[in-house]
Amino acid sequence: MDLRNGYADKNREEFLVEKIKQGDKEAFMRIVSSYQQKVFILAYSMVREREDALDLVQETFMRIYEKINTYRPGANFSAWLMQIARNISIDFLRRQKSRKKDSLDSIDTERIDLQSKENDPSRFNPGDMIQKAVARLPEKQKLVFILHHYEELKYEEIAKRLSISLGTVKSLHFKAIQKLRKALAPQLGGSR
Repeated sequence: MDLRNGYADKNREEFLVEKIKQGDKEAFMRIVSSYQQKVFILAYSMVREREDALDLVQETFMRIYEKINTYRPGANFSAWLMQIARNISIDFLRRQKSRKKDSLDSIDTERIDLQSKENDPSRFNPGDMIQKAVARLPEKQKLVFILHHYEELKYEEIAKRLSISLGTVKSLHFKAIQKLRKALAPQLGGSR
């Protein structure tokens, strides 16, 4: 059955969720294929390690499969899935906090490597630079940026989810954008 004929994204997701609840593995793989990149970007921006982020992607989809019956039809599926991914990433960070003191050293090494080879077109990857810059934002700014750009939530939804004012959300987002521009300008050929 071709799901693209006549199904909007939301209806398609609702249809796939129902099929997953009935044990349809192909429907589950379609959800994985639709969301794995977004989940990876979220996890990577939080944990700053590629292998850990890949593990968290797997853990997220295992949890989605286990908890699919807790999804309420009509709710925003993408937000539900990304909230699970975020919670799993936060739990990972809590477990790793005492063992990850030197992770910033590896990030600095990766950044130096990128800068030294930035004229090599095969090494130039703006997506990686952006992810690393997002990972270095202050925690609240990073969270608002991720929710707005990766989970595609509106400012009002972010304010409600984080229990902060709309003005605070807008301010945090503005500051995040300013810091990203400043951090990325030298690497992407702009001025600070």
